[in-house]
Amino acid sequence: MVEDSPRLRFRSIFTDSTPDERRQNFEDYLVFTRAHGGELLEPDKDLTRKRAQLSHFRTRPVRSRRSLVDQAAFYRNHLVFRDDPATIDGRTLLWTCVYKFARHEWVGITAAWEASTPLANAKTTVDRISRHHLAEEFCHIRYFEEMFRTVALDEVIWVPLSPFQQRLYRLFPRIPGVLTDSLGFVTELLGVLFYRRMDALLDELLGDEPEARTRVRELLYEITVDELAHVGQRRNFLGGAAIRIARRLVAPFFRAFVRDIPESRRLLDIDQMVRDGRAFDYSGYPRRLLERTWIPSYCRVT
Repeated sequence: MVEDSPRLRFRSIFTDSTPDERRQNFEDYLVFTRAHGGELLEPDKDLTRKRAQLSHFRTRPVRSRRSLVDQAAFYRNHLVFRDDPATIDGRTLLWTCVYKFARHEWVGITAAWEASTPLANAKTTVDRISRHHLAEEFCHIRYFEEMFRTVALDEVIWVPLSPFQQRLYRLFPRIPGVLTDSLGFVTELLGVLFYRRMDALLDELLGDEPEARTRVRELLYEITVDELAHVGQRRNFLGGAAIRIARRLVAPFFRAFVRDIPESRRLLDIDQMVRDGRAFDYSGYPRRLLERTWIPSYCRVT
């Protein structure tokens, strides 16, 4: 991502915060997410403004002028990589990797939606935030689907993980709070760093397809704006002890997550991602995205 100037300045995402600051930031985030995403369409797991944005993309479709070198290689490897990644072209590796990241997100939010409180029964600000947050994540899945269509991958469907992995995701919302909150935060942090790397790879791997690259980037930036806000929102659950636990979890969690994605070794510098995760302070993202997202007050420099 090319950073706009002048540069905005922020504190580390691991900056200390008081309970009163976090309570106020929950209220502020709820105001933001309602205005940003629009009205919650709960039966559809959708939001009015996100639905309108997706309609804008779908009614003005952009399609790659040429398909992948070997589309069959994508469909053969997008669930489990069966070939040697060294024999597959970089563009195909990118999309198998994106599918695997998005698939985990789809499975996780599906389990979390089933466990979360419906809006009509929501009694707390956190419960209300949760429904909007998860609906945004379902909107991201639709954006990913449009990305795949843009690069002529029209037959992508979301396939459940193994029964064991499915059970783990269903158990996750029931883990004791301090660990759940820390893992939830680290998961969001991994996501925004993956999207930053994906953005750089678009120039490298879609350089000969400027129209398709621009459309994929537009879709990616819609997701990134939300995910940057989610990093702050999930950070808001963490007090002093929990944020120190989360920082220690960055390296093992990042490495464990990509271990089952063999193509990631050819696309990602996981050591650098770990360093970026531990030092995360919102730098490295375009100003126009930072101005659209939500950042906790205790991470902003006035």
